[in-house]
Amino acid sequence: MTAGRGDRAAPPAPEGHWEVRFADAASAKGWESLAQQARENTDRAWIAMRTAPRPVTETPRLHRLKGSLAHGTHRGRTCEQWQIEVTGGGRIWYRPDTVRETCWITFAGTGHPRATDRG
Repeated sequence: MTAGRGDRAAPPAPEGHWEVRFADAASAKGWESLAQQARENTDRAWIAMRTAPRPVTETPRLHRLKGSLAHGTHRGRTCEQWQIEVTGGGRIWYRPDTVRETCWITFAGTGHPRATDRG
């Protein structure tokens, strides 16, 4: 069965960890493609979202998006938007919802997202 909007990206989160869910079916499909291309890096990204979705120290591979992409709305709540560079072009964008302790994956794909070229 293929994952879709609102589905969890993995098993339920244990105590102290965040849920990771797909914001839409396109992000779920992109996640599957990314996992096939770079399984270990995708797993590391999933762990980062579960354990430290808003890290104190940003890195070139895990950082908050800038400009108009720095925030987004999910289910009526404005959230920061972060990016994980999984491969040279592959990215995951997510919005940590601090109230629900859920990371909503808004983009996942093997190619560099064009929106960052104008964001």
